[in-house]
Amino acid sequence: MAEAVEHTGDDAGDAGAVLTRAEVTATLTAPDGPFEMEETVIRGIPTRTWKRAPASLRAVFELSALHGDKDFLVYEDERVTFEQHFRAVAALGHQLVDRFGIRPGDRVGIAMRNLPDWVMAFWATITVGAVAVPLNAWWTGDELAYGLADSGAKVAFVDEERQLRIAHHLAELPGLEAMIVSCEEHDPDTGGRRAAVGCLLDRVGVEPMHVIPFEEVVGTPADDVALPEVSVDPDDDATIFYTSGTTGRPKGAVGTHRNSCSNLMNLFFVATMGGLRRTAAQKEASAGGQNANLLSVPLFHATGCHALLVTNTAAGGKLVMMHHFDPERALELIERERITVFGGVPAMVMQVIDSPDFAKRDTSSVQSISYGGAPCPPDLVRRIKEHFPTGAPGNGYGLTETSAMTTMNSGDDYVRKPDSVGPPSPACDVAVVPEDWDGAEPPADQIPDPTRTGELWIKGPNVVRGYWHRPEATAASFTHGWLHTGDVARIDEEGFVHIVDRAKDMIIRGGENVYCVEIEAALHEHPAVADCAVIGVPHPVLGEEVGAVIVLRPGMDVAADELSRHVRERLAAYNVPSRYWFRAEALPRNPAGKILKRELRTELLGDAPVF
Repeated sequence: MAEAVEHTGDDAGDAGAVLTRAEVTATLTAPDGPFEMEETVIRGIPTRTWKRAPASLRAVFELSALHGDKDFLVYEDERVTFEQHFRAVAALGHQLVDRFGIRPGDRVGIAMRNLPDWVMAFWATITVGAVAVPLNAWWTGDELAYGLADSGAKVAFVDEERQLRIAHHLAELPGLEAMIVSCEEHDPDTGGRRAAVGCLLDRVGVEPMHVIPFEEVVGTPADDVALPEVSVDPDDDATIFYTSGTTGRPKGAVGTHRNSCSNLMNLFFVATMGGLRRTAAQKEASAGGQNANLLSVPLFHATGCHALLVTNTAAGGKLVMMHHFDPERALELIERERITVFGGVPAMVMQVIDSPDFAKRDTSSVQSISYGGAPCPPDLVRRIKEHFPTGAPGNGYGLTETSAMTTMNSGDDYVRKPDSVGPPSPACDVAVVPEDWDGAEPPADQIPDPTRTGELWIKGPNVVRGYWHRPEATAASFTHGWLHTGDVARIDEEGFVHIVDRAKDMIIRGGENVYCVEIEAALHEHPAVADCAVIGVPHPVLGEEVGAVIVLRPGMDVAADELSRHVRERLAAYNVPSRYWFRAEALPRNPAGKILKRELRTELLGDAPVF
């Protein structure tokens, strides 16, 4: 369906690049090139794929053994090398198979904070052919029980806090046979973490639940321990990630080994392209040493797992884990661990830059600041270049349903087009279709138009196969290999995607479509604004008017009239907010960094219309 794809334009390059994006893409994807493409039939649909992608996540994990005694996981004062991690995962895999009876296709839940044990639980599950079900660690006990019951998890890895939440719902989980529990508390005697305590939990009408300490299950791995012998195919199920569930119960997006490995190749392609397009001076500045990533986003989301964990496992990068995000702690770790890559969501980057400790810390090791998961104010690019002279900014776009990355805008391209999330991966097709389009594929006769907006559709080997036990929801969102994202976008003449807004978050004011992300970007450019959210406010005549919730920078003050003037100078008059709320505390966000606008509207407006 090449005629339906709107990313065929080539860019002319930019002054700072050695080669243009089009030249590098052609070289890398050429026959016998490292990123050669081929067509593969996936679930009956011809799909362009990476010819040299790893066959499975198990194959990716096996690569990690090559990194030996390099640090892999750092959590507080704990350090785990690749070799230690490999042996722990292999030992844990044997326990899952021999002790708990886990077989290929069985589901294993993971409900805990970012801990080294999370990583080991994930890889042990994946390498024995089971399906990892990462659950949102901030969910309530009822929500965690729903995820475990809906997925049919047989075993769950938990930390003590999640164990207590789930314990109140054991009657709802007859299929859950055991919980393997980790402790996150520091043990001053050992310098590591305190060992968890096992127990037996009663539950009415069902066999008691065994709660077993993580350390007991892993034991002391033998030096020569190997992975259990299991055959894994590219299109076998590997993960179930639950969507944020802004309406109704969350849906489990079922990802395959091919999905995650395709995302890995997408990211490797972007990194390779970036390296080839750097100038000699830029290459010299970034040469040598192990990449060190500050893991500031949850592993239970696609970005944390697919984009950071899987990639660094394969590439030999160090993952530095935080108990919770704190900008001052982040700066301390950047200096201590010589962090080369950090990011998360834009708000985290802004908090680090705005921290009073920024000037006190050595951040010279940082080479890349990448983020996604939430709209990014274009002015952030300028601020990154100002505060990290050797750091290349990057902004990506993807969803749980695309196994993380679909597009990426980085380096000089991002400086040139800061309001874009970049071009799609060569393995992905993207198209903008009318929001009321009911065809299974994008219109074949649609003429490319860089000004047209519509719903963004995506096709590629990274798109998940559907929603767990939700055939109607799957049929509504996936048609002939195309994912209907629900995001409003446009694709410019160079093939760069511009996310305009979420379709369901758009404000219709007097017949005009008002895109919240554009107003938020304008407000972020005001020096007094630290954070903001634009919401629709009911109006008896216009239908909706524009409201803005503002969080000011410390010590700053600004009047509503000044903000209106600021927006009016940048956008058409119908975009100017007519209602403002100034908020002292941070905006409510989910763990992925997205503002919870429904929660914000309810807090400010309640259920009754406000005129």
